[in-house]
Amino acid sequence: MIDLHLHTTASDGLLPPAALVARAAQAGLRTISVTDHDTCAGLAEARTAACDYGVRLVPGVEITAIEKNRDVHLLAYFLDPSNSRVRELLAAQRLHRERRVRDVGDRLASLGCAIDVEPLIVAVCGRHGTVGRPQIADALVAAGHAVDRDDAFARFLAIGRAAYVPRQGPAPEDVIDVVRDAGGIVSMAHPALTDMDDVIPRLAAAGLQALEACHSDHDQDTQRRYRDLAARYGLAVSGGSDFHGDVGRRASRLGRVTISETEFAALEARTR
Repeated sequence: MIDLHLHTTASDGLLPPAALVARAAQAGLRTISVTDHDTCAGLAEARTAACDYGVRLVPGVEITAIEKNRDVHLLAYFLDPSNSRVRELLAAQRLHRERRVRDVGDRLASLGCAIDVEPLIVAVCGRHGTVGRPQIADALVAAGHAVDRDDAFARFLAIGRAAYVPRQGPAPEDVIDVVRDAGGIVSMAHPALTDMDDVIPRLAAAGLQALEACHSDHDQDTQRRYRDLAARYGLAVSGGSDFHGDVGRRASRLGRVTISETEFAALEARTR
């Protein structure tokens, strides 16, 4: 079984890389990709654990691009994390995230829901990981301002809520260019959640290689729609659970949202 969308404590997941790999192996997965947000910091530990458990690890990262002030999450696979352009891009992304977290902290304080965001930044960014709204949500829960992550997003952190701060970042085409220069390929993550199907033809022309048709938040009709769109624009199919840990609606999806060996082979062939 193959899951190409997993997160660790290097970004907003709840399991360290080695523990995530162990859980993936226990769930029956044999090929995985650790795709932390805007960081490759968890890959080295994950690679060692993957060797121990006999799991193939595809190097990956989920990079946030910006299109018309909205997030477009792009999954990069098979790239060289040591590539200088990749390193520069991810370093800039980490700085954007730190600034955003501080801005969100200021807004929460103005709402009477103050939290100390500096420990969140230090805990992750000191290891070249990334910090974002999920960690802020956890801090809100710990401070008694929210019941759980979903509640924190619904009341404070989601688009349109009082503490929401728009993200800064590169255009999707710029991300695609950097990843391809590093020998990788790019798939648009959870396109139904992104809800920007109109950009798919343009990004396909710019070098997008796949759509994440299989995802925990895609039902069968949605999967079918994105498989059809992928075929229409000459794209491969990727997929994964987007597992972050034993919380939220995706907690039970590890080992259940996968792509086939044939689909993976077609995806990997795009690197040649």
